[in-house]
Amino acid sequence: MTEQAFRYEPAADRPGWFTWDLTDDSRFNAQAMGRMITRTEDRPDGGKAARLRMFPERCHSNLLDAVHGGVTLALIDISLFAAMRTLLQGDAAGSVTLDLSTQFIGAGRLGEPLDAVVEVLRETGRLVFLRGLVVQGDDTVAAFNGTIRKPTRR
Repeated sequence: MTEQAFRYEPAADRPGWFTWDLTDDSRFNAQAMGRMITRTEDRPDGGKAARLRMFPERCHSNLLDAVHGGVTLALIDISLFAAMRTLLQGDAAGSVTLDLSTQFIGAGRLGEPLDAVVEVLRETGRLVFLRGLVVQGDDTVAAFNGTIRKPTRR
């Protein structure tokens, strides 16, 4: 698998943002999540973070008219790979999630961008350790930690 699995190019309608779409629109990301965009940002400590944004609609809602927890988890999982690609230029297409720990803090709202902001804690030869927050405006929706295993070289 190669990076051609992703459409990662400047987002025409959002200066400074890049698309984060699969080239095969029949897969989960496009079918369940809709449009996503990403960018890198400077952190206050001088490091870098990746921000992955989705646009929650009614199809992303639970019976309380909030963003479904499964959608938030999917955003988090996808954000790990977006961060690996944007911050480390890693092969996101050939990598897999080893673990993901999430603490839900609040509910996401429909009709407002929902962002996962991710930083790389450490990269080794085979693993990438990441953490982040899901935010919506000034509100924190979730906190998370995850580990990605890089592709096996064959």
